[in-house]
Amino acid sequence: MPPPPSHGLAGPSTVDKLKMGAMMGGSVGVIIGFIFGTVNIFRYGAGPNGIMRTLGQFMLGSGATFGFFMSIGSVIRSDSSPIVEQAYALSRRRPLIMAAQAYRAPFPKRNDE
Repeated sequence: MPPPPSHGLAGPSTVDKLKMGAMMGGSVGVIIGFIFGTVNIFRYGAGPNGIMRTLGQFMLGSGATFGFFMSIGSVIRSDSSPIVEQAYALSRRRPLIMAAQAYRAPFPKRNDE
């Protein structure tokens, strides 16, 4: 699988972080909605809407709620210091290939011994 497209050395934008938070929160919310919806259907029955519609409502409601709050949280957390931005830029650069240095003894002997 090819790597995701690079956004230069500036890092992902605020909109990218918003979308990523919404996708992560939505995924978690759908899974939690499936679990709680299934338990609720087993416990109390599906009601007049049927099993699939009731389960879908649980999953959609939970996914939307988790996605909304996770997207807001990821944007709030996007504020970073210049030190963090510089560290991110340095981590995204090409690696330097340096020549191996000759081995040197850690403590050279003195002449007066």
